[in-house]
Amino acid sequence: MQGALYEADIDMAPLHRRQLAIIGYGNHGRSHALNLRDYGVTDILIALRDGSPSREKAEADGFEVVGLGEAAARADLISLLAADEAHGAIWSNHILPNRKAGQGLVLCHGFSIEYGLITPPADCDVILAAAKGPGGAVRESYLKGGGLVGFRAVHQDASGEADAIALAYLKGLGCGRAGIGETSFREEALADILGEQAVLVGGMCALAREGYEALIRAGISPAMAYIDTVHELKYIAELIHTRGIAGMYAAISDTAEFGAHGVEGKIGAAVRPVFDEIVKDVTSGDFARRWVADFEKDRAGLHAARARAGNHPLEATGRELRKALGLE
Repeated sequence: MQGALYEADIDMAPLHRRQLAIIGYGNHGRSHALNLRDYGVTDILIALRDGSPSREKAEADGFEVVGLGEAAARADLISLLAADEAHGAIWSNHILPNRKAGQGLVLCHGFSIEYGLITPPADCDVILAAAKGPGGAVRESYLKGGGLVGFRAVHQDASGEADAIALAYLKGLGCGRAGIGETSFREEALADILGEQAVLVGGMCALAREGYEALIRAGISPAMAYIDTVHELKYIAELIHTRGIAGMYAAISDTAEFGAHGVEGKIGAAVRPVFDEIVKDVTSGDFARRWVADFEKDRAGLHAARARAGNHPLEATGRELRKALGLE
């Protein structure tokens, strides 16, 4: 990664000089808190809403747990790791009315700044510290002696140390072991959302379901259809992860490779307009507005979509297969 910085390049002092409060103790919050503490950042508060089921876990892990308003009043630096769609309400109702003067803000995605959920005052460092992977992987990779690739950005630099704080924070997550690059809030938000919607989640699931349904229409048994369109995704993903796409092709059968090259162009041409539509939807802010509106309606749209996905016939086939394989 061109221009990346690594552990030896980064000073942890800017983070050691500040009390950190982490809002949220889910996959991201817990991984960040544990990694940072293991790396020597000891002045950490965990901030949770009243009645949060995560309180017991955070206290069992040895952290002081406080309310959101108390964290805003005490901490020098807030790391807001609750769900993106909740950031606006948390910021307006709990942080902004109580925040300590000069308090900095760390985010792990560009969403809230790029789409205007948060408008920070001028005395606030606004920092992006993004470890590129799921929250649980931040902890898993750290415990194995590695780390995820990290990217940082500065939206506001009130203290003059915003970039140094971002680097120290990411180093504490273990990202200095893999490399830390520069980005912007806009770039990270677009790349993250497009990647999830069009490729890693939405696109992959759509292709898997369409493939399953095509095989069923062709008279293939549900078990065979599931194995060849869903179950084996794991093995291809692992090959791409360790070798890249060209390396994956080199590792599979010539028959599979020859056929895949033959249909790549057709699939690419078919999905290109969809990808362009997603880019327009995300960059315009329309997706963010729809998602926040759905969140404010208790995620009614999300719950309906989740129910439809769960009722797809391949789910029953998958459950039977995973049970037979001892995976459930």
